[in-house]
Amino acid sequence: MAPPGVCQSIMNKRSKKNGFGSLANPEMFLNQDFQQLKKYCIERQLRYIDDMFPPNQNSIGQVSLSHSQLARVEWLRPGKICQSPSFVVDGVSRFDFCQGVVGNCWFLASVGALTFQSQILQRVLPSERSFSAGIFHFRFWRFGYWVDVVIDDKLPTIDGKLIFVRSKTPNEFWPALLEKAYAKVCGSYADMNAGTPSEALVDFTGGVHICFQLDSAVPDLWNTMHRAAQSNSLMGCGTPQGETSANNVSANGLVEGHAYAVTGVTQVISNGQPINLVRLLNPWGNGEWIGDWSDSSVLWQSISAEDREMCVDVADDGEFWMAMEDFCRFFSDLDICCLCPDFLDGTTSSHWTPLVYESRWVAGTTAGGCLNNPEMFRMNPQYRFRIEGSNSDSEQGNNILVSLMQKPENGTRRLKNDLYIGFSIFKVPEQYRSLTGRFPATFFTSNLVVAQTKKHLNSREVMDMFKLAPAEYLIVPSSFKPDETASFILRILSKSETHAHDHSGQSHSPIEKPIMRELNKNDEESRSFFEKYADQFEEVHAEQLQNILNEKILQGYKETEGFSLDACRSMVALMDTSITGKLKRDEFLRLWRKVTTYNDIFSQIDPTRKGTLSLHELRKAIKAAGIVLKDGMLNLMAVRYGTSTGRISLESYINLLLRLECMGKIYTQLSGGTTMSLSESEWMYVSMYT
Repeated sequence: MAPPGVCQSIMNKRSKKNGFGSLANPEMFLNQDFQQLKKYCIERQLRYIDDMFPPNQNSIGQVSLSHSQLARVEWLRPGKICQSPSFVVDGVSRFDFCQGVVGNCWFLASVGALTFQSQILQRVLPSERSFSAGIFHFRFWRFGYWVDVVIDDKLPTIDGKLIFVRSKTPNEFWPALLEKAYAKVCGSYADMNAGTPSEALVDFTGGVHICFQLDSAVPDLWNTMHRAAQSNSLMGCGTPQGETSANNVSANGLVEGHAYAVTGVTQVISNGQPINLVRLLNPWGNGEWIGDWSDSSVLWQSISAEDREMCVDVADDGEFWMAMEDFCRFFSDLDICCLCPDFLDGTTSSHWTPLVYESRWVAGTTAGGCLNNPEMFRMNPQYRFRIEGSNSDSEQGNNILVSLMQKPENGTRRLKNDLYIGFSIFKVPEQYRSLTGRFPATFFTSNLVVAQTKKHLNSREVMDMFKLAPAEYLIVPSSFKPDETASFILRILSKSETHAHDHSGQSHSPIEKPIMRELNKNDEESRSFFEKYADQFEEVHAEQLQNILNEKILQGYKETEGFSLDACRSMVALMDTSITGKLKRDEFLRLWRKVTTYNDIFSQIDPTRKGTLSLHELRKAIKAAGIVLKDGMLNLMAVRYGTSTGRISLESYINLLLRLECMGKIYTQLSGGTTMSLSESEWMYVSMYT
């Protein structure tokens, strides 16, 4: 029987192909069905309590509250906090909320930007907003999937006041409930501490994140921001970290190491000269820039009364204007998130085509690290793509955007992988275009990188834009260090027609027939083995096979625990075509020929006869047997048969090759009929993980 875990993985992949995980059909986060839960509560006249994110200290996490304060925390429903609670009062606005005790300014700055885009906002916020059953749901894009997140409406308070984000209108609760739903997908409220606006901007939209470093900003960045604002993009930014403590307010009124939302971009005429302005919002709900073009600046007297009326608001609400030059001077980075980056070149005729790949780096098999070691680097997943078109230089601007996002294995921000990630792009020369397999180390030593991330960053996502001429390219995503396991999403957006495919494997099929050794005198010897160990019916059962293998195959190996009885039973089951539980002469001889062939291969790669191979060596040993695997299957082999120290024994190596060949052959035979519903890759995943 196939294990439920791998079967569920296959079903999830199939579901996504059929639209599951899309905005129209989001995945149920933690398998919680909002409609069913709400119906259950209404029928029984109950108020919902979320046992997956319960109202207790675990959901709060380690926040900056004293023990005495934590002891006073009480989880209250909105009806216990105020009279006549409402989800929204007088519409959703960037001025509705103030930050609480957790350091999630990056999230709240993104919420401030979100309030400007009603179409995107309605995707995130629920359409059902009644407090009657105490249950709500929100939608976020999380690592390739839209998820529907269910919460109850119990909120943490001290003395009846919210300790996290709170609305400036006492009976309005959409900010607090939205924050709670996002805290749930992060792991806890404390897990929202520290981050960049880009993370939440992407999770609100499922869009493309573009980052600009303001100390090297392009000359027309203000025009780019203006076009982005007109194209329903979300924008956030951050100030550099200070030399002292975090969140220190500098003399100019800006908070050091703090996230802000970009809420406006405009141009005014001052003394006959055009001035480009940027409007920003501090998620604290107060505290503003006090330099040129701030609320009280005399420069507002130099523009028309009409423009002054449109822009100036002297309230201390955290929102302010500043000149583009000052923005680039005092802020460190700008994040723009959009569904499509058409605004980049200012034309409506361009069409960006997205290509998305999900894969993993697995220690020992496909986690090769950076280009410092080409032999290891080649083991990383490889993707080949071709940009169509002429070699004309008439096309202006970048035509390729690449995003690499690492995905936490356990789903929480606090326990994320923290890998330094990046990618490199190589042009494929003529002599390599017919290559069907993984590019060798010699390719990476003899061909220069044509585009890459400037450095590997410890970030959820790294991205960059390039201008590449029509040609064929190879892109290799990697972590900085080898042997670091993590999942990732690679997104390639091209303004030109682009064709791409995963180039990590050498064949369409996950398995090819191994090359068996020819019949020779050793097979006569094997016949004598058979006669020596066979029973009176000239058959060999699992216990007898175990004795043969341990006596004849493992001689001279230093580190071996021997073939287990369970492994030998598995071998018998694979070769026992008569279903007797034993091997007849022909079945035994076929098995023996395979075992001795695989043993010879293992010995060549393990000349010291240590008895184990590294997972790096496993790739060579499998290839030497005449089998070519795609990365996904190789990763599965490492998980299924490798040890925690990243080694694989001779016994495990022989077992996995026998299973690979036999199950591949069975699939070929069964798929000729009409009852096989699994693809070959799915079949191999199920059978190899059993």
